[in-house]
Amino acid sequence: MMKKTVFGMLMLALLSSGAAWAEDASSLEISGDYRFRADYLKGSIHNYWQADLSGATMGSGVTGYNVKNDTLFLNRFGLNLKANPLEDVTVKARLVMYKVWGQETSTAVNGSYFADRAMGTNDGTISHVPSDNSLRVDYAYATISNIFGAPVWYSVGRRPSTGGIPDNLRQNQEKIGTAGIPGIMVNYAFDGMTLGYAPDINALPGAYMKLCYGKGFDSGYQTTSGVTLKDTDFLGLNVAVMDSENLHVELQWQKGWNIFDMPSDGVASFGTSSPTENLGNIQWVGGVVTGKVGGLNLFASAAQSKTDPNSNTLSSNGTPWGLLWTSTMAGGSGKDEKSGSAVYAGGRYDITATKTKIGLEYNQGSKNWIGMIPSDDDIWTSKLGTRGHVYEAYVIQELNRSPISKKGKAWVKLGYQYYKFEYTGSNSWLGESYKISDLTTTNPMKAQMLAAVEDAKDIYFTLDVQF
Repeated sequence: MMKKTVFGMLMLALLSSGAAWAEDASSLEISGDYRFRADYLKGSIHNYWQADLSGATMGSGVTGYNVKNDTLFLNRFGLNLKANPLEDVTVKARLVMYKVWGQETSTAVNGSYFADRAMGTNDGTISHVPSDNSLRVDYAYATISNIFGAPVWYSVGRRPSTGGIPDNLRQNQEKIGTAGIPGIMVNYAFDGMTLGYAPDINALPGAYMKLCYGKGFDSGYQTTSGVTLKDTDFLGLNVAVMDSENLHVELQWQKGWNIFDMPSDGVASFGTSSPTENLGNIQWVGGVVTGKVGGLNLFASAAQSKTDPNSNTLSSNGTPWGLLWTSTMAGGSGKDEKSGSAVYAGGRYDITATKTKIGLEYNQGSKNWIGMIPSDDDIWTSKLGTRGHVYEAYVIQELNRSPISKKGKAWVKLGYQYYKFEYTGSNSWLGESYKISDLTTTNPMKAQMLAAVEDAKDIYFTLDVQF
């Protein structure tokens, strides 16, 4: 209670004094947004063998069934701050509250179906997966530009590593800019730093490149006895070949070392709520191209993932699940490298006269595709991490009202998503991936941690107000 009171007083002081700063020197900008969202969710579960995560038994067979939530309501509120305290120095922050109507936990959206939701909110998904009504830091970072008088910048802090291109189209937002990354590669709230360079090349307008580092997990104090966890670190090289109003071409390579078996701060859905083992390394390569012709916005994106596992496995239960491998004794192919791929394409047509925007999207992931994208704005699971197919269609209608605030606009959105899963383990790097149609209630050699979802649907509606 005391912490909330102190935080409220701090925010009041910040807002009131900030108004004066903005009036005197325009050094502080305040903006924000509110969203109401309603979802109708329905899915089908295939027959499968459920592993006993406690390790007490071999598990049991589960006959397929249907699942639904026909009235999921959500509130989201965001507050954005931008300050320029010194020449070439900028600080940006975003605070977000995102909650389910009628409760102060994430249990209504967790379920036992997908790893990126079943584990609840954690360091990488906080403010992006519904939880409670606390206003939390989504990102907060400082940037120093024009280093040594050159087009070089350094940025450090809680990164804006979510909502990248082309995710901004279906969110009715402008692309983030040089801070953004391809949405198919990363959608995870990282703490880290960036060193960037933006050369002035006439043939490549807006081109830039940046080297990014992020920490996925800090293992804490190390001891001299026994096996200890290592930090999980990420490194990425991003190159925007061209960044103009009508054409954007962006490529990225990234790698994660000492990947954790469980994210920090999650719920104990898998028998543990924090990392217990480092499972190996993963590297990715991919990119995105977006183009605009008149009112038509088009995009195409693709990526490939490759695992480099070690012999460690999730140690909290009887079945040994490693980095995309399961032991041969448990029905897997054993420890080896696995490669996966994903594609994402679509577009949005903007009708200027009526302020209507119509979008169609499709994405597909292979058997062993794994992304770093659990913070995607999807309820069932991050659609870009699906091992199978996802189709989405939506209509955005902006309100025909004159803006009063600088960034003022409002819209309603009606959308439909259809997931068709072909393989198990979407958005999880634990254990072997199996063809869902091959699962039975009598084969413990293909035991599953989570329910084997065969298909899922989401009809959703949002009201967004931006100020």
